[in-house]
Amino acid sequence: MPPNLLRLLIIPILAWLLGFALFAIFLPQPLGDRRTDAIAVFTGGPQRIDHALSLLEQGQAKRLLITGVDSGVTPRDLARMHKRPIKLFNCCVVLGFEAVDTRSNGAEIARWVERRGYKSIRLVTNDWHMRRAKFEVQRNLPPNVTVVSDAVPSNPSFSTLWREYHKYIVRLLTSWIGV
Repeated sequence: MPPNLLRLLIIPILAWLLGFALFAIFLPQPLGDRRTDAIAVFTGGPQRIDHALSLLEQGQAKRLLITGVDSGVTPRDLARMHKRPIKLFNCCVVLGFEAVDTRSNGAEIARWVERRGYKSIRLVTNDWHMRRAKFEVQRNLPPNVTVVSDAVPSNPSFSTLWREYHKYIVRLLTSWIGV
């Protein structure tokens, strides 16, 4: 193999590996104390909903959207499962049934935020999922809406990080080329 061709191959491979290392080492962190107009949480990961409900109870926001809820789940089911009073769900929690994946979660959250005129949203999901989740939410919202990340710490496996890194890269590339 000619040396120039070898260099052309090595540089992108090294950049890709360095990107993965940075992605895995510098996972998004919990937000801490910061009020927003609302909270949106993705279903699917451990402790996500509990964390979002705790934030709501602490007064960090007045409303909570749980996106990606299965159509057979009721507020009463979630209240019982998460050991919270049903009145919290009746007053302040909205269940989103439209989303089936991260992309449609982002669109569902954006529609909910825009319909209500919110200007700031706290996004809750696992640390390894946060970058792609936030990308999907922000790409569907106008630039005047602030999205802050509140990552739920986890202990992701190498394979989880590897898959998520590639999903994120593919999503950035497909968005960049307009797919």
